[in-house]
Amino acid sequence: MELVARVKSALRRYTKYNAENKPRNIIEINGLVIDKDKHKCILYEREVDLTPIEFDILLYLAENRGKVISSEELFEKVWKEKYLDSNNTVMVHIRRIREKLNEDTKHPKFIKTVWGVGYKIE
Repeated sequence: MELVARVKSALRRYTKYNAENKPRNIIEINGLVIDKDKHKCILYEREVDLTPIEFDILLYLAENRGKVISSEELFEKVWKEKYLDSNNTVMVHIRRIREKLNEDTKHPKFIKTVWGVGYKIE
């Protein structure tokens, strides 16, 4: 019984002290913090309420930071469906994300449009 008590105590200490040291999936970009584990987006220490689709779009762009992502690729990765021609779904969601991030439409700080190609976060 003493051995079992010692093992339980050792396991309890191990989980208590090592849980805090686990790396979290956090992406930080110019005051924007995306926490993948908690499914939260924080802009200048204020939480931004995003729908799950909006969060997934922002996360995918942030994970591929610096790379231009086409609307087709975004749609297929986020919705997990085949992209159809003349589908404005991605454009509408990007506009809503920009509104929630209080971005200037002419000079966005986070999500940039690469005309004729797609979107990117630098």
